[in-house]
Amino acid sequence: MSEWKAKRFWSDATVGAEADGFAVLLDGRPVRTPLKAPLTLPTRDMAEAVAAEWAAQDKVIDPLSMPVTRSANAALDKVMVQKAEVAAMLAAYAETDLLCHRAESPAELVAQQNKAWNPVLDWAASRYDAPLKVVSGILPATHSDASLARFREEVARFRPFSLTALHDLVTLSGSLVLGLYAASGEGDPETTWHLSRIDEDWQVSQWGEDEEATEYAEKKRDAFLHAARFLTLAQGS
Repeated sequence: MSEWKAKRFWSDATVGAEADGFAVLLDGRPVRTPLKAPLTLPTRDMAEAVAAEWAAQDKVIDPLSMPVTRSANAALDKVMVQKAEVAAMLAAYAETDLLCHRAESPAELVAQQNKAWNPVLDWAASRYDAPLKVVSGILPATHSDASLARFREEVARFRPFSLTALHDLVTLSGSLVLGLYAASGEGDPETTWHLSRIDEDWQVSQWGEDEEATEYAEKKRDAFLHAARFLTLAQGS
């Protein structure tokens, strides 16, 4: 038996302004999230992007072709209802941040890590008054309570839609610092993604590509770039 799929039932996808944001209307009826909450979006830019995704659907609805809609659903159905928990989870990445853990050898990899990551850690220390310590090998990094508290304060400032984007920027890169670097606009998304891949790219340079690993990495890259775009849409242009 073939899997049932929802079919397109509307002619026009438009945007309507509301008191607390913007709605996407299908033949005049507002779209709702999977949990039946109104899909109220924070900016017209995001609403236009969501409407474009619905307008692009053919006979059968393909959720995988609607990344902005899916992220907006996540913001409303998941992040908004547990914002404090999500913020705390992301802030905790600072305790074991990717950029703070360096290889002991070979010298070429250590040099690449230092060249790529030290400037970003310096940026974070200056911007947030939150220096983090760097360690080598398997040693744990012990950061100051003051620095960790500053990162918690910064993450808590994000509103639900922006926090949804930050969640993906951080979890995909393995680094709160890189997530904030991309979110601030200081680091462009493509470059920031490659900063998170120093170790993996080194392994590829030494041993060659694995087709399955490369495909998985490309999917993660696409998701990272989407998260950066979603953050821009959440903030407006």
